[in-house]
Amino acid sequence: MGSGHRPGQSLGHRRRRRRRHRLGRGFGWFWGAYATSALGTWLAFGAFPLIAVQVLHAGPAEVAALASVGAAVGAVVAVPLGPWVEFRRKRPVLIATDLVRCAALLTIPASFALGVLTFLQLLLVSVVVAAADITFRAASGAHLKTLLPAGDLLVANARLESTAWTTAIVGPPLGGAAIGLLGPVATVVADAAGYLLSALGLRAMGGGEPRPERRETSRVRAADLLDGWRYVLADAALRPLFLNTALFNGLVTAVSPLLTVLMLGRLGFAPWQYGLAFAVPSIGGLLGSRLAPSLVTRFGQRRILLVFGTLRAVWPVGLAFLGPGTGGLLLVMGVELGLVFCCGVFNPVHATYRLERTATDRVARTLSAWAVTTKASTAVLTAAWGVLGSLLGPRAAIGLAGVLLLATPLLLPRRATARPTGPDPVPVAAPAPKDT
Repeated sequence: MGSGHRPGQSLGHRRRRRRRHRLGRGFGWFWGAYATSALGTWLAFGAFPLIAVQVLHAGPAEVAALASVGAAVGAVVAVPLGPWVEFRRKRPVLIATDLVRCAALLTIPASFALGVLTFLQLLLVSVVVAAADITFRAASGAHLKTLLPAGDLLVANARLESTAWTTAIVGPPLGGAAIGLLGPVATVVADAAGYLLSALGLRAMGGGEPRPERRETSRVRAADLLDGWRYVLADAALRPLFLNTALFNGLVTAVSPLLTVLMLGRLGFAPWQYGLAFAVPSIGGLLGSRLAPSLVTRFGQRRILLVFGTLRAVWPVGLAFLGPGTGGLLLVMGVELGLVFCCGVFNPVHATYRLERTATDRVARTLSAWAVTTKASTAVLTAAWGVLGSLLGPRAAIGLAGVLLLATPLLLPRRATARPTGPDPVPVAAPAPKDT
C-alpha cells in the first residue's frame, strides 16, 4: 500500500497521528519512566505514617513532623542543587536522582528485616527523597524543553498530567490492598522498584544531549543560590503565577489533615468512604488533562490559565459545609471532582507556559526555586492550619482557607507581556521512532 491516508480518516485524526509520531521514541521512554515512578509513589501513598504508627508506635507529633519537617528540610537541602544541575547534562541527573531515591527507600525494608529501623531513619529518608524529588523536577523540566519542539510541549505535559491522575486512581487501592496483605513496608519496596524502573527507562532513551554552556567556574557560588528566584520575580508574567502556585498549593494541602480529622472523627465516615471520596474525583483530573490541548487550541493559552485558575479556587470553600451521611459524602466528592477537573486542565497549561517563558539556560534554577518555594509554603501553611484547627475547630479553619483561596486568582497573570528573548532550545537527537 502507498503512504496515503486511509479512506474515512478525518483530518483531525491524521493530525493526531502526526503529533504522536512527532513526539518520538525519546519522549516515549521519558513518559514510561515517569509513569512507573508515579505508580510506585502512589502504591506507597501513606506508607511512611503507617510505618511510623504501626511499626515504631509513633505519636501524632512525630507523624506530623515526618510530613512537614521532612519536606521542609528536603527543600532546604535542594536549594544549592538547582544551580548545580543547570550546567550539567540533565539525563544523567535524572537517572542519578532516581537511583538515590531507590537506594534511600530500600534502607527501610532492610532495616526492618534486621530489626534496627528507627524513626530518625524514616525522617532522614524523607529528607533525601524530598530533596531528590525537587532536583528531579527541575532537571526533568529542563530536559523536556530540549527533548521536544516548543509546539509539542503542551501535548507532552498533558500526557504527563493524565498519567499522574491515572496512577492516582489506580495506585492507592492497589497499595491499600498490598498493605493489608503484606504490611506498609512492602509498598516501600514497590516505590523503590518504580524509581529503579524509571532510571532504566531514562537510560534506554538513547540519543545525544547538548552539553550546557559552561561558565568560568564550575563551582556553585553563594550568589547563584538565589538566581532562580531573581529570574522569576523579575518576570512580569512568572512572578504572579509563582505566588499564585505557592499560595494555592499550600492552602489546599493545609486543609487535608483537618478534613481527615473532621470526616473520620466528628462526622463518623468509615475509612473506605474517606478513600472513595478522594479516589473517584481523580477521574476529573484525567478528563481535564486530556481536554487541555483542545481547549488551548480553541480559546488560547492565557484565557485557559485565567479561567481555570479562577475556577479551581471556588470549590474548596464548599468543604466548610460538610455534613454526615450520604449527603456529606456526595458533597466532598462533588467539590473534589470540580477542583480536580479544573486542576487537570490548569496544570499542563501552567507547566507549558512556565517553560515557554523561561530562558533555556535558566530552566533548572527556575524550576528548582519554584519547587523549593512550593514545598516550603506547603509545610508552613500546613503547620499554621494545624494550629488554627486546634483553636477554631476543623470546620472553621477549612472555611477560612476556602475564603483565602477565593483571592488567589488575583495573582494570575492578566496582561499579555513580551516573552524573554533568547535562543530556542535545540531538540535532543533521538533514534527515529517506529511507526506503529
